[in-house]
Amino acid sequence: MHPPEVRLPDDDHFARRAKRLRALAERVAPLGDFLRFMAQLAQAQQVALERTTPSWQPGPEAFSLALEHGMPPLNVQALRGDIGIRAELDALLDALELHVGQAQRPLLDTLRKLSAEEIDRLADDVLAGEAGDERTRGLMPLVAAALQVAWLRLTHTLPQAPARPVGEVRTLCPSCGSPPLASVIEADPQYNGVRYLQCGLCATQWYLERSICSVCEQSGKLDYLSLAEESDTTAPLPAQAEACGDCGSYLKIFPRTLDADAEPLADDLASLALDLLIDEEGRYRRSGTNPLLIVNA
Repeated sequence: MHPPEVRLPDDDHFARRAKRLRALAERVAPLGDFLRFMAQLAQAQQVALERTTPSWQPGPEAFSLALEHGMPPLNVQALRGDIGIRAELDALLDALELHVGQAQRPLLDTLRKLSAEEIDRLADDVLAGEAGDERTRGLMPLVAAALQVAWLRLTHTLPQAPARPVGEVRTLCPSCGSPPLASVIEADPQYNGVRYLQCGLCATQWYLERSICSVCEQSGKLDYLSLAEESDTTAPLPAQAEACGDCGSYLKIFPRTLDADAEPLADDLASLALDLLIDEEGRYRRSGTNPLLIVNA
């Protein structure tokens, strides 16, 4: 069978991510508290997804023209003004409030006190991949989580999965036009070894051939970096970085052939040590965009 070229996220996407984050918190002890909080956040996203009715709902033909012409139907810039970020964020905070510890409560309280204009500015920084203002940077992952809920919900309104992107945009999400956060290598017997890029915003996955750079699409100077030797079966994570000597970028890869439960966003957060190692060497810059990971510019 030919693997599907584009896969939209399932209804229980955030719940499965939360389960993965809880498991990773036990395996990666130095990041345990951080990953447990992220698991709580993902579970709150699932609750918000299931229980919130958005203020704007697209009509049945809203995306037909974009799908027909191979354009991202959920384009971030086109739909930004239609999404009620304040309402999405309030729903997320309501779901999260009962489960967070004292250390995180000030973040929730501060967010609730912000004006709609301030929330919009934070959302704009998240969507633009900016680090934002130092004073409010710690709030941005929660705003990003609300945006993820909004855009993942929109994928469920699409009448069909969009076509695989081609040409200059084939490494951008076919649903919303955002860059990928990482890629995953499938282990399913029908699609064994197939690589999918995953969007950091709406969680759409799309097929990209292996052994080519996800930024410049060159293949001549690729290197695969990891925290452990390939033969080390005791490593806590199977994270790899596909680093390109042509453009100087890298994107993480998570082979489900080594860990069937790997989930790109969760495993990206749990493998921050790999980012730190690559950053110390100074040869490559990270290309993957994880909205929950706000990097100081």
